[in-house]
Amino acid sequence: MTRTFDHLVAEAESVSVAGWDFCWLDGRATEQRPSWGYQRLMSERLARASAALDIQTGGGEVLAGAPKLPPLTVATESWPPNVEKATRLLHPLGAAVVVDRDEPPLPFGVGAFDLVVSRHPVRVWWDEIARVLRPGGTYLSQQVGPASVFELVEYFLGPQPEETRRARHPDDAREAAEKAGLEVVDLRSEALRTEFFDIGAVIYFLRKVVWMVPGFTVARYRDRLRELHDRIEAEGPFVARTTRFLIEARKPG
Repeated sequence: MTRTFDHLVAEAESVSVAGWDFCWLDGRATEQRPSWGYQRLMSERLARASAALDIQTGGGEVLAGAPKLPPLTVATESWPPNVEKATRLLHPLGAAVVVDRDEPPLPFGVGAFDLVVSRHPVRVWWDEIARVLRPGGTYLSQQVGPASVFELVEYFLGPQPEETRRARHPDDAREAAEKAGLEVVDLRSEALRTEFFDIGAVIYFLRKVVWMVPGFTVARYRDRLRELHDRIEAEGPFVARTTRFLIEARKPG
């Protein structure tokens, strides 16, 4: 039986959005994964490191997926529900979770780590990454690219200016990394397919990824949500293009 708009809305509004685990979307949305396999690349580098830092760890799910962690492993996170979840997940693995404001300075000394990783950071403070890396150390990160899922963003917010659509461009990341004194050794980008199969999936996604449609609430966008619900029911999944890029940079020395 087809679930009603009101049922889907109530369900999506009631579920917790703590952590960075999107398993609630299983069967309700799909996202094509980049070909490079960030989890595998990160795990390989963690296995060789002696001291590692995971910036903006979310609920710690990605870091916890590594088979082997370095003797010293630290993760930072700012959002209290994520801090609590990451602590429960990572402490048994020997990793410390540090509350951080996601702005400079990072609460660590110069050259504290030989590996810094980050998956989908909201903002990258390149000078701080360079500061906490040891000479010869590596930064590995998968990031959201320009105009990612903008089909959905512009459905709610309307056409966005070109400077907004171009934000998070990998070329800008390369320039910022080099300006901070790092050598970019790998930079790859891909455009991928994302599908939302019901309006509940859209609501959950926008509640969790809060910067996509700032200030999003069901009450504020109820009419547009109902129109999109009707469209999905009539035409099938809402399709958007996700952009991702991988960057790896090394500190000379």
